[in-house]
Formats: sequence, C-alpha cells, structure tokens
Amino acid sequence: MRARWWGTGAAVAAAVCGTLVVQGVSGGDSGHAGKAAAAPVRDGVRSAALAVRGDGTGATLARRDAKPFSMIGVSWEKPSARLAGKVEVRSRAVGSGKWSNWLLLDSDRGAGEQNASRGGTEPAWVGLSDGVEARIDGRATAKLPAGLRLDMITAGGKSTGGDAEPAAYVADGPDDTGEPVATETPEPTDVPTTEPAPPEETTAEPSAGESSPEQSTEPPVESPSESESESAPPSASPSPSPSPSTSVPTAPRSTVPRPPITPRSGWKADESISPEAPTYIDGKIKAVVVHHTASTNDYSCAEAPSIINAVYTYDVTGLGWKDLGYNFVVDKCGTIYEGRKGGVDLPVVGAHAYGFNSQTTGIAVLGTYVDSPPPMAAMASVARLAAWKLGQYGVQPDATVTLTTALSGQNLAGRTWEPGEEMTLPAIHGHRDGYNTVCPGDAFYAALGTVRTLAAGPVTGLTLGTVTGTGTVGTTPYTNGPLTVSWSTTTPASLISSFQVLVDGKAAATVAGSASSAKLTLAAGTHKVQVKAVHQSGRTATSATRTVVADTTAPTFTTKPNLSLRTGTVNTTAVPLTLGWKAADNVSLKETRLTAPLARTYGPTVTSAAQTAKSGAATAWSLRAYDTPGNSASASVSGTPVILQETSATKSGAWTTKSSTSYLGGRSLSSSAKNASLTWTFTGRSVAWVVSRASASGQADIYVDGTKVTTADLKSSTTAYRSALWTKTWSTSAKHTLKIVVRATSGRPAVTTDGIVYLK
Repeated sequence: MRARWWGTGAAVAAAVCGTLVVQGVSGGDSGHAGKAAAAPVRDGVRSAALAVRGDGTGATLARRDAKPFSMIGVSWEKPSARLAGKVEVRSRAVGSGKWSNWLLLDSDRGAGEQNASRGGTEPAWVGLSDGVEARIDGRATAKLPAGLRLDMITAGGKSTGGDAEPAAYVADGPDDTGEPVATETPEPTDVPTTEPAPPEETTAEPSAGESSPEQSTEPPVESPSESESESAPPSASPSPSPSPSTSVPTAPRSTVPRPPITPRSGWKADESISPEAPTYIDGKIKAVVVHHTASTNDYSCAEAPSIINAVYTYDVTGLGWKDLGYNFVVDKCGTIYEGRKGGVDLPVVGAHAYGFNSQTTGIAVLGTYVDSPPPMAAMASVARLAAWKLGQYGVQPDATVTLTTALSGQNLAGRTWEPGEEMTLPAIHGHRDGYNTVCPGDAFYAALGTVRTLAAGPVTGLTLGTVTGTGTVGTTPYTNGPLTVSWSTTTPASLISSFQVLVDGKAAATVAGSASSAKLTLAAGTHKVQVKAVHQSGRTATSATRTVVADTTAPTFTTKPNLSLRTGTVNTTAVPLTLGWKAADNVSLKETRLTAPLARTYGPTVTSAAQTAKSGAATAWSLRAYDTPGNSASASVSGTPVILQETSATKSGAWTTKSSTSYLGGRSLSSSAKNASLTWTFTGRSVAWVVSRASASGQADIYVDGTKVTTADLKSSTTAYRSALWTKTWSTSAKHTLKIVVRATSGRPAVTTDGIVYLK
C-alpha cells in the first residue's frame, strides 16, 4: 500500500462487508511491509470515546494527537444495535503531518459473532498515522447506539515470542476545539456517568447459551470524561458459543486442485487472543460468499499480512469476536491467505454472511471494488479457491444452490425473508445477495459472472496464434519438419490443466496449462491443426482450425548453373562473367542463394547474375534453391577465365605494337590496314574479344570457326581500355578459332586490340 495518498473523491459504498468511500486519505508508510516472521505479532488497540450530541443523532471526536496507528474503526456497546448514519474519519500521516480528507466507513457489517462484545463498522487501513478526527451524522429518527468509540489499531506490533503482552485499550476522551491536543489532558464532564444508556435496536438477540455483551454504563454525553485505562483482551477461556458441530470432520477430496494458501502464521496471527476452538458446518458447504473489505486499494501486496492482522485484531480485541470473520482473504496480487482458523480444507463456520454462515464459506478481497473490479490475479485466485472448496462437496461453481435462511433478513435488491425459507442463489454469489449491503462493490459484483466462468470452465478466449517453422503460400502455412504452434487465452494459466495440439482431430502434443506453445512434426500432406484447452474442472475448449501443409519435396534446378563471359572491362583479377541458372519447386520457390565464392540471395524469378572472376584460376560457384516450406537443393559450376593476349594471335597484314599501362600486359596491337587480321585458337565454352575504344576507332569483321558472325564497331564517345566488346558462348567446351578482320572504315580506320578471353 502506498500509505501516503489515496486520492480525492472516489468510490462511495453504503453498507456492510466493507463499504468504503475513499474521499482522499493520506497516511504514513506502515513500515511493516515484507515477509512474515515466524513469530506471531500482536497488534495494539487504543480507543477514544466519541462525544454524542444532546439529541443522540450525532457524535464527534475532535482532531487530536494519537500514538501511531495504521487502521481505524468505530465501535459501540451492543453488537445487535445498528448505527443508522454516516461515519467519517480522517487521519494525519506520520512524517508529513498531512491530514487526509474524510473517509467514509461502512456503518453496518452485519451481526458478526452472536456472542460478540461490541458492534462496529468495517475498519479502514490508513497507513502509519499519529492524528485522528471522527464525526457521525445519524438519522433524526434513530438515536446512535451507546458507547461509541474510535478504535485505533497499530499494525505490525510486537512479536509475542511466546510471552505475549495484553492488547490494551486506552480510552481517550474527545476534544471539541478542532485542534490537535495532547491525549493526556483530561476534560471535565458535566453529565453523570451513571445514567443508563438509551434502548437500542435489537434485531438479533443472543441465543440460549451465548454470553451477552456486558452493558456499558457510559451514556451518550456531549463531553465525556477523558481518562486513560487499560483493559485486557478477551479471556483465554471464554464460554463457547453454540455451534453446528464441535467435532473435527474429515476433509473431503476436491474435484479440482487446491491452490497455494498462506497459513495464518504467514500473516503472524497471534493465536493467544482467539483461543476458542473453531466450529464446523454440520453438513456441507453449499456456496461461496464473495466480499470486499472496503479498505483502500492503494496498498502494496507486501503490506497485505499487516492489513489482515489488523482486521483480525479489530474483530477479536475490538469487537469481541472469536476470530477473523472471513474464512479466506485474497490480496490484489492474488495471494490467498487462511482466515478463520480450523483448517483450510474443512468446513469452518465463519462470521461473514448473516444468517447463512452455517452453509457457506466466505472469501474477502482486500480493497474496495465499487468503481472497478479487482485485478485479474485476485479474481483468478478467488475462482480457484471457490472451485476447490465447492469441489469438496460436489458443487459446480456455475450452478445455483438452495440455501435455508436461519434468520429474517433483507438483501440489497429489497428481497425479504423469514427464518426457514429457501433461497435460490448462485453457488458463487456476492454478500449483497444475502444481506442489505453493497458488498462486494458494484464493479466486483458485476464481475462475479467472470469469476464463476473462471472457476467452472471451460477456458475462454482460446485463440490459435502463429505457426512458426513454416512458410506461407497465400494464407496457408507450409512446413518441411518441426513447427511450433502458439496460442493465447483470457483464462489465467493457473486455472488450466493442460493444452493439446490436435492434428486432424487427434492429440499430437500435450503440454502444461502454463504453456503457450508446443512443438510437433507433421507427416507429409495437408492437415487441420487446432488447440484444445483442458480446464482444471475437466471442461474443454477447442480453437478454430488452421490448414498446414507438410511438404518435404526439395526444389530442382531445371537449368543447371552455368557460366558465360559478358561485356565489360577486363582485369586480370576481375573478368566479367554471367552466372546463370533456373530453379523450380512443386509448391513455391522462395529464393536461390549463392553460397560460394561469395554470399548473395536472389528472388524466385531471378535466373542470372553478373559476377567477376580472377583470370587463370578455377572458381567454383555454388547455388542452393529454397522453397517456402524450407526444403532446399544445391548445384554448382566451376570455370577458369583465360586471357590470350594479342601476341598469341596469328597475324596477317600490317600491325603496330602500342605500349601503355592501360593495356592488358602493357601492350596492344593496332592496325588501319584493310583486311589486316588476327586469329586465335582456344578450347573453351565462352569467348570475348577485348579492345580499346575511342571516338576515332574503326570497325572489324568477326569470324568464328571460319564463319563470319558479325561486324563489331569499336567507336565510343569515351575512351575505354580492356573492353570486352563482343562475346559468344556454347553449351559445352570445344576447340574454336576466332578471327578479326580490319575493315579500314573511312575516316576512322584504326582497330586496337588487347587479345581475347575465353572460359574453360
């Protein structure tokens, strides 16, 4: 809990089980957050009497200093009395000294324990505070109950360590100045303290054998005397109240797993203040009643044990209850705590549902849920706990049950009943269904349908997600081996037993309920894949199907990789080449990758790529084709570019040697004589003629194996050296001749050549 600020304005609730209006409360940090110690802790309780107006319809406690406390509540003498009115308190934060806004307390918790010593409001957690003020605005038609006082609980008190000190009450009288005053300063009273208290409403008298609470002799006065005194906690040997059963029953097995439950030692319960033995339902638990505690939502989950201990102290030491009223308490992080003692797996009679305690178990969530429901973590834990307890007695969480009323009453909807009537209610229902209270808050009550669904199943929101390890053709996933199927749900994993991946309707993989994916391998062919979720109840839900094709057929090279010379600038380290191929697949070709002598990736429609290779050295070119499912096939080709310079040719006619570093080998041959020729003989599968080009360059006829194939024009607007001007490629390697004949073109007769390049 962030005890320093609750915010202004907010949720207004108006009845029992934690009906709280947060109008803005500030309090200091509690200083007690963290892991529970092994030794129990007894929280201290101090009280201050409220001054009642002369007409008995209002009361106040003037703003005053107080010893540090963290929780407050207002109580009165007669537990059967009802306080009809608005009870508000505010506190001052330790450290900052800031006063909170007014906090509205629930003025009607129900009858509670029949042998309780006092009645009281719901307590409110305010954080570490050292100042307090209270006011009660009652109804004109009903006087306030006698003995009104403000109880202040110091959460996280001393560890008893087996030598517990009494949890004393210190009665501090009110001050009417409106300013903080020292509590040690008594004020005189003008009203005798022997005047009997006015009669109170008696809606629920103690039954035979129950001890009636001792009547206070304090009258409702305007300015009661302020004196400090200490009173001991309830006796260690109280008279036991009548109970449905005092014998300890056998814990029945449940149809669903038990959730993790923190025992009472986890919130440091001091068992010495509630020594009375628990009582048990003589029969079975028929329903779960859901509550909120009407406390702040602005607490840290590490503070939850301290809050529960403070409520326990208030209920037992402040109101004289035998124990905490709720059977279980859940914090907003979803941690479940044991409440009333007696065994979490036994049908312990609680004090949480007036007239229905002997047929139900009570689960309270720390906080106020009028405007918004609890976090999903808390609701999931309520669902798990409710399902487990109901499962012990064969009750479905989404069923309706019949409860027999033990007392007359009325619920929030206005329905009334007399003892012995039968009421049909959901197996998981809100406190307001059986009592006139807004508990568990409007938002939480509206979300109880979700809690029932979480508890009963099946899993909701099951959606098949991605299928990885595949490629997609259109919208259909394809795979060639292992794949991963993922999914999601709106039901928390804590309520799910397992998932199954179904292939063509049969389970192919089973994983835990905490998983969100599974791996599997499909046989070749087209399959329908879906996911089945198994709720802890055994109910199942199945996702929509998705078609997945398993294909293991590799692509093929319909045209094997091949090399050919291409036009471009020739260097001894980089001869221009074209690498060609053609790949195909029975499903969908994805890409072709060049893996050696360098790495490149080409799209499915690409069938060639420009490359270069070092002359005089063999180079292997390796390709691998991939299809969409991931199958692949490889192929390769090797080639050696060879430069034959002009000096290797057979000359005819007049040729002049030129020298320049721009020429291959530093030299070239040039001729302007008509019909001058050069002839090269080579064995290879591709050839290129290499020339120098300029604007005055002429033309030459090209003959291959004695046949003229073309006339090449060397003219170029820019000067170029070592230019592969013309190329020819064959399907296989063979011996060939290449002859060039100078045409002596008018005005630009000269032809200059560096030789040829062939590929072997």
